[in-house]
Amino acid sequence: MASIRFQNVTKRFGDIVALDDASFEIRDNAFFCLFGPPLSGKSTILKLILGLETPDTGGIFIDGQPVAHVSPAKRNVAMVFQNLALFPHMSALDNVRFPLVERKIPEAQIRARVAQVTEKLHIGHILGKPPAQLSGGERQRVAIARALVRDPAAYLMDDPISALDARLREETRVELRRIQQEMQKTLVYVTHDQEEAMSVADGMAVLESGRIRQIGTPEDLYRQPNSTYVAEMLGAPRINVIPGDMAGVIALPNLPAGAARIGIRPENLRVNPGGGEGTISEIEPLGAFTTLSIDARGQTLKASLRGQPDLQTGAHVSLSVDPARAHFFDAAGNALAVDA
Repeated sequence: MASIRFQNVTKRFGDIVALDDASFEIRDNAFFCLFGPPLSGKSTILKLILGLETPDTGGIFIDGQPVAHVSPAKRNVAMVFQNLALFPHMSALDNVRFPLVERKIPEAQIRARVAQVTEKLHIGHILGKPPAQLSGGERQRVAIARALVRDPAAYLMDDPISALDARLREETRVELRRIQQEMQKTLVYVTHDQEEAMSVADGMAVLESGRIRQIGTPEDLYRQPNSTYVAEMLGAPRINVIPGDMAGVIALPNLPAGAARIGIRPENLRVNPGGGEGTISEIEPLGAFTTLSIDARGQTLKASLRGQPDLQTGAHVSLSVDPARAHFFDAAGNALAVDA
């Protein structure tokens, strides 16, 4: 069991600031996602927790204890790297057993622990095969089993399922969530896939260029983004962010003071046939939903409608939004507080 806290942590690599004055806390037993584009600082945070890197300034605490001078081997955290890093000359079973053998755990305990973990991950039938004979999904599960078998205080996973196809990614992230809940362990998970982060995390941090832009539950970040950056990072189709002077196009009579931009989630944009300033330029039927591209005053807005509405490209439509579901941002892209 482990809580993890960063206090004003900065890490530089030469002139590059990989992590800039980061402060956050991951509670015990949480499934916490670090989410952001490449080079935003996600993997640096994992390496700092693991002890592969040391901060230039600030403190890192595991279960309330500072770990600046604690070696990686003594931090009791396990890492699953993006490239999986299985030993090619060993069978899947020996790869899973390896951390326990290295620690000279008694053989009876090794067998019991391996059996427990491999059963949870449904890989018992492939344990005799070497990595070269396994599929990408099977190798990924073996790498995860090797981390789980250690029974550490926390697990760190660096985008471990990015190489899998979409169906297998969906199945595996659900499986990881189930395993984390069953084992009641802290899991820190790096991903650049917003759907992945939002579907499994208790909490998440959105990063940009080494800075933590916002921390909260996925629901809070989606519903109350503190900036256009966070708003645009979460949600598919992407949120519409339009100039404040287009308020009339979406039937918003009043804007908060200082509102330079308006954000509208595609599912909250109402589309009414006939009249209005919008013209449908594209229709994407997606089964239960249909995505529309609508041109208005030189801007293209996305709308997500249920079912398959009777609309055609080239049709003129009017647009509106419930003011309570609109987001307002100042000229710098920061969210504005709006009175209820």
